[in-house]
Amino acid sequence: MAVRSATMAYEDRVEPRDETLHRTRLGVAGGETRLVTIVNVSPNGFMARSEEAITVGETVTVTLPVAGSFVAEVRWALGGRIGCKLAQEVPPALYQFVLAAMR
Repeated sequence: MAVRSATMAYEDRVEPRDETLHRTRLGVAGGETRLVTIVNVSPNGFMARSEEAITVGETVTVTLPVAGSFVAEVRWALGGRIGCKLAQEVPPALYQFVLAAMR
């Protein structure tokens, strides 16, 4: 049932994403970090690959180049990938610079 929910959350995403290959760390509960690779991004979220488990519903912090730190919620996790929704949109004036720095 958890896989079905993760798949449904992934399919519900309507905003297009831009492909990237950006290695960074996510701040997770307890002050720990997880090394991830962000493989696609939009002004409101991202998908990342992680070798370590990250739980659906977990709140994480990600630092995006140019724009700084953002809080995000893990909306789905499947096969070493996670989909996160940012709590605050990347400012439109900065998004193209963020994207260029991540590519």
